[in-house]
Amino acid sequence: MSQQTIAFIGLGIMGGPMAGHLVDAGHDVVGHNLSRLAVDVLVERGGRAATDTADAVREADVVITMVPDSPDVESLVFGSDRGDDGILANAKPGTLHIDCSTIRPDVARRIAEAERERGIRPVDAPVSGGEPAAVEAALSIMVGGAAEDVEAARPLLETVGRTVVHVGPAGSGQTVKAANQLIVAGNIQLVAEALVFLEAHDVDTESALAVLQGGLAGSTVLARKGAGMRARTFAPGFRIDLHHKDMGIVTTAAREAGVAIPLGAHVAQLVASLRAQGHGGLDHSALLKQVEELSGRATA
Repeated sequence: MSQQTIAFIGLGIMGGPMAGHLVDAGHDVVGHNLSRLAVDVLVERGGRAATDTADAVREADVVITMVPDSPDVESLVFGSDRGDDGILANAKPGTLHIDCSTIRPDVARRIAEAERERGIRPVDAPVSGGEPAAVEAALSIMVGGAAEDVEAARPLLETVGRTVVHVGPAGSGQTVKAANQLIVAGNIQLVAEALVFLEAHDVDTESALAVLQGGLAGSTVLARKGAGMRARTFAPGFRIDLHHKDMGIVTTAAREAGVAIPLGAHVAQLVASLRAQGHGGLDHSALLKQVEELSGRATA
């Protein structure tokens, strides 16, 4: 894989490790982030710093964005009211834009249309696996876009991920990511309920989770989140605030398509409730706290 100049915008919990892997692979990575500390970490690893979005993308062959929500991506692409400081106004024709954020599918399609009109090659490539998978370069990446653009993006995506699958045209990656978040939230909720149930019966939960993981109930959620849930450690790998946003995406998209997701809608309400209680900064495995409270087993 030849060296490319990559503008990487959004160096948070997920973006920082991803950008670092691209530096390690020999690419010229120019980073921009709201927090300067994250940029400094990238520079220490061998990347470069940009002063703003325009500075980051101006000479880039590839732009990768990894920011929290749809409005954030729209702002980066379309720029401010001036219209001269975004990706559209500053990226070279032929630039590949890989958006690894999790946003609404309709927004991804609208951005792709606008970028194609300017000669920019759009790919929506949201990722799954959380911070551990980002650090290990083991992300699962669902990719939407034109086949030739996806193939151009594939070597970079395979540098940061283990499972990279082209799932359809523009916006398809975001649709599959919405389904992913639906499954993950439901899985976490059921693991939380199972743990509280086991504890109520005085079962050794470490042993119980080990045998459950070996059977049909086993899952990545159980493997990665079970120990932390047992210990009540909810340091954010993926914050409730972000999963609340994602559940809004999937419930809206389901309603627009006329699809019933009764269990998903219920879990979305539980996520929203936990967030309303002030726990939005905790890891999404903190759904356990809700189950404890509903069961009258909450501790101070």
